[in-house]
Amino acid sequence: MTSVSRLTSKFQATIPLPVRTALGIKQGDAVAFEVENGLVRLSRASPRDIAFAHAIEGTLSEWDSPADDEAYRDL
Repeated sequence: MTSVSRLTSKFQATIPLPVRTALGIKQGDAVAFEVENGLVRLSRASPRDIAFAHAIEGTLSEWDSPADDEAYRDL
């Protein structure tokens, strides 16, 4: 199955209905993204995914500066 969605100016995308149905997700659910070798896997976030994201969120500000934005803009 191939589905397509466009990004908004805020880099948001609507997950197409066939994908939402296949994943069993609904409004308000959390989703997880896994990136490997240029491919992205989207899945319904498990409680473990959510707990991990909360555990590391305070450590990610280390790379959140205007200099970092400039350095990684083209990636």
